[in-house]
Amino acid sequence: MNWTDRGADKMASNIEKGSKGELIAKNYLQTNGYKILEMNYRNKQGEIDIIALKDDVLVFIEVKSRTSINFGYPYEAVNKKKRDKIIKTSYYFIKENNYHNYQVRYDIIEIYLTENIKINHIENAFC
Repeated sequence: MNWTDRGADKMASNIEKGSKGELIAKNYLQTNGYKILEMNYRNKQGEIDIIALKDDVLVFIEVKSRTSINFGYPYEAVNKKKRDKIIKTSYYFIKENNYHNYQVRYDIIEIYLTENIKINHIENAFC
């Protein structure tokens, strides 16, 4: 196996890890009374993993999955550039879907894909 094969395998593994984490986050949110509006919403500004409603609050959620913290905590991957992109993307969603009368919140859900899956839901992670 050459280095490009290993890179492709790692990328596929990361995509699988991300998809698994998003599914776990979706189930967690639904169990906790959130109504899922969109998964993997995309527009010209960017992408948002999950958009949900809870108690008349429109929640934009970034999901970060990790198998270890060797490279830092999952929330640390949501840097200023990523936060700005999510916020801009959310403005388009609000406008397109006429959600102007809702309070808005930005959350991060960390999924630890270890032997015992752990979920850390950070509400109001940024604004």
